Amino acid sequence: MENKPDNTDPDGLKKPLDEARQKTSSYAQYSSIAFQMLGTIGLGVWGGMKLDEWQGNKTPGWTIALALLSIGASLYLFIRGLPKQ
Repeated sequence: MENKPDNTDPDGLKKPLDEARQKTSSYAQYSSIAFQMLGTIGLGVWGGMKLDEWQGNKTPGWTIALALLSIGASLYLFIRGLPKQ
């Protein structure tokens, strides 16, 4: 009689499923960090534009300052959110 692999063996399917779940989880984690960064930077730029508009500034000083501050904050949050190895 020929030995055929048993497709119902949970050990045979467990490893590929765990790898797929890990990749999906990693993708979800990093995409959420990307959206968090976009939101933080976007909010900083929007706030700077509103402040420049409210004060009637010809040069976008608040926009530049808050954009740089929000980029720094988003990078800090990104580094802090990385998994520790």
